[in-house]
Amino acid sequence: MKNKTKKQQKKYVAGTEVTLDEVSLFDDNLELYNNQLKDIAAAKEYVYLETFRFNDDAMGERFKRALAEKARQGVKVRILVDAWGTRQKKSFFDPIINAGGEVRFFKKLIITLNFISDNHRRDHRKILVIDNRIAYIGSANITAYSLSWRELNLRIVDPMARLFQKVFNDNYAIYNRLDLDKLRFKRDINYGQMSIIQEIPSRARQRLARRYEYLINNAKSEVIVETPYFLPSPRLRKALTAAVERGVKVTVISPVKSDVQTADIVRRHTLGSLHESGVEMKFYTPGNLHAKCLMVDGEVFSISSANFDFRSFQHQHELALIGRNSQISALLANHINNTLQHCIDFNFEEWSKRSRFDRAIEWILFPLRFLM
Repeated sequence: MKNKTKKQQKKYVAGTEVTLDEVSLFDDNLELYNNQLKDIAAAKEYVYLETFRFNDDAMGERFKRALAEKARQGVKVRILVDAWGTRQKKSFFDPIINAGGEVRFFKKLIITLNFISDNHRRDHRKILVIDNRIAYIGSANITAYSLSWRELNLRIVDPMARLFQKVFNDNYAIYNRLDLDKLRFKRDINYGQMSIIQEIPSRARQRLARRYEYLINNAKSEVIVETPYFLPSPRLRKALTAAVERGVKVTVISPVKSDVQTADIVRRHTLGSLHESGVEMKFYTPGNLHAKCLMVDGEVFSISSANFDFRSFQHQHELALIGRNSQISALLANHINNTLQHCIDFNFEEWSKRSRFDRAIEWILFPLRFLM
């Protein structure tokens, strides 16, 4: 398995860098949504949207109206939402369906002997593809409550968008299946020196986690992780600390307080040992940081829907764009630098003085990290 990963890594690194026609990055959700709605309004052939959460709120209504209007105009509209993340009844989407659009809920909850395992495999991807020309990939759902969050979303205007159309169609086709051809849906899609990683639930073969592990193990100068929930597996934790031992600067950026308190408590349990190993922990203070990225040596990047935790790597359908591209790397470096301007350092002395009650809660919740 290890040799195969290295072979795949060399293959995508050895390619030629592709100059994208246009690329932009959004970390402000209001700006992102306005651009997405503008692109949807200009669609001529199709609009494909896949998201974990599509809320019944002011922003959800704006997207629903825009998508229904395109369907009425004869544009092919397909929407795939996760049945766990999107709690609305299907009737919420009636204006789109009645106009000729299609809406599917990914894997509705079922009653089985393996209830937790079967229902834990969610579609956490966030992509929007328009007319084989425009593709969005990143961290943002369609919700009004996250308008103040700091996100990370990439907009690509390039023939590369066709590849994301294929990714969407694959998941759209298996929306109600528990069993699938794992090799087919794990196949990387290469474009120049970049790869689209299609992660699917697996305890044994976690392609995205293994790719991150490989990149960290081969880092020469710097590794930066930006994630809302930082719960690394033992292998990834070992890779990060080993990188520090080699002289690599390792920085992890996460919010002081995320929207999932239990994840924050479990994260807190490991902060002291990571700090002592030399990993620099930075906490974003203005609000929730929901961005998900990896940057290695200022060149190799990952922009994805996946958090740096067990749930994303083991249990969920995720999507990542990984590789080298000078246009994207420059945008990502600027995003990270702006994030760091609003961060504080981990305070080891304060962490050491936390109460016995806090420590007890950490010990109780820590075994549950595999479900987070």
